Amino acid sequence: MPSRVLVILFLVFMEQSTPDLCVFRDHITALAGEPYHLKCCLSNDHHHHRNYTVRWSKRSGPNRASVPLSSSERIIFNDDALEFWPIEMIDEGMYSCAVGHKENQWNISVTKRSDHGCFHPKYLLTKEVELGKSLNINCTHDYFQTKAYYISLFKDCSPIPGNHKPYIRKNAMLNDAGNYTCMFFLYKNGRSFNVTKTFNVKIKDNTDIMPTLYGNSINYVEAELGKEKTLNCTALLRGPTGIIYWNEEHDNDTNIHKEKLITSDSSGKVYVSSLLKIKLVKEENLNVWYNCTLASAGVLETMGFFLKKKEGTADVSRHFFIIVLVSSAAVIFLVIMCVIYRVDILLCYRDLIRRDETLTDGKEYDAFVSYLKDCGPDNGEEHKFALEILPGALERHFGYKLCIFERDIIPGGAIVDDIHSLIKKSRRLIIVLSENYMSDKVRYELESGLHEALVERKIKIILIEFTPISDFTFLPQSLELLKSHRILKWKADKSLPYNSRFWKNLRYLMPAKTAKSIVFSADPLGNESLPVLSKV
Repeated sequence: MPSRVLVILFLVFMEQSTPDLCVFRDHITALAGEPYHLKCCLSNDHHHHRNYTVRWSKRSGPNRASVPLSSSERIIFNDDALEFWPIEMIDEGMYSCAVGHKENQWNISVTKRSDHGCFHPKYLLTKEVELGKSLNINCTHDYFQTKAYYISLFKDCSPIPGNHKPYIRKNAMLNDAGNYTCMFFLYKNGRSFNVTKTFNVKIKDNTDIMPTLYGNSINYVEAELGKEKTLNCTALLRGPTGIIYWNEEHDNDTNIHKEKLITSDSSGKVYVSSLLKIKLVKEENLNVWYNCTLASAGVLETMGFFLKKKEGTADVSRHFFIIVLVSSAAVIFLVIMCVIYRVDILLCYRDLIRRDETLTDGKEYDAFVSYLKDCGPDNGEEHKFALEILPGALERHFGYKLCIFERDIIPGGAIVDDIHSLIKKSRRLIIVLSENYMSDKVRYELESGLHEALVERKIKIILIEFTPISDFTFLPQSLELLKSHRILKWKADKSLPYNSRFWKNLRYLMPAKTAKSIVFSADPLGNESLPVLSKV
């Protein structure tokens, strides 16, 4: 029989006669919150016949009898294995499995997982690899490998850049040292679980290191008079042997201080930094060589530092340019803010200087309100605005006095004369515009106000667009002759609060009055009014 056939038959026999991997230890430590399993180590006879019964039991204390285990949602019997989904602190104790006359026992301790990491620092598998040799990490599990729907590899609990596979095969470098955690993601009973396996990788550097100084052998360094200057001379050594020192002629100079720093790593490399600090740079410290020397076995190396005076013109120019740039940016920012919040600033300025335009002009009203007098179904909101919302804000909240036709004109008089007289007694003419505004009842009010504004120069006109108007041709062309006329747009609920842009712009167009005349109250919505900036 050919030898190849014998080898194949031997392998088939070993596959049929070898039980599943069964590792037995009398004491086991598990991490709480992770799935865990115990596998009953059976004889070959039981594996061949498969007509056996595995009996599981648990003993929680030294003086307590074993209690048979029963399957539950968290503890499951799977052939000859006992699965925990997951194992918890209450699962500590002595477990045993029995098949016929054969019995296995385990003493299980359960430990809490670390709160600040993906692994427990006491349960690591150590792997030492020489620098430059093959580093091989495979994420395999003897039981949960086939049950995991996803396997991932982390280094120091963070994803490994450029590596998306559950293994690493490469030549070891010094920065490869660390803790590598294999995480097996499992799904059971509608929940997600993970099992971890962590390797502590140590890189051994057995290469010979030649002591040397870091940097150029000649260095020209700029120093500023009156300032401190530090020269750094760093050397790499192998072990504690070797010395590093500066030239001796500076030892007695009280203005010069020397300091040494020593660090090392796990590979035995020693980094020595010798610092020469000139506390206050003087003229005698300039144009002088400061030499640093490394003396070690078979090595004598020197590094020179030549101090020269630092030219300050460029530095001053750079600082001046930065100051000018920052100042210009600040001025531009202030100008932009003043333009955006011009109305808010002017209102604050009025209140600050307590300006009052109403003291000596002899007029009785701050504004005459002209609006559509017909109160029909289509203009009820406009009527409410003119008779309730507008006086509620300007009179009761901001302290102005308005003249309103239906409220302030006494019935029975000459209406035309009354309107003309009241407009002459008013400082502003507020016109509430809508598509239906130009009726016979308001035409005289508008014409009288325009006469006062254009001819007499004794009143200013404020236009309020209550409803959107697409065409303003219904207004007299003489309105365009005013040096400045402003249309304020009423935007319903958005304009209603007293700190809205609408009321601030209206206050800005109204006469300035002292702050004592302004009464603070709730806004038309019943909310507390707070001063905030609004854009123009």
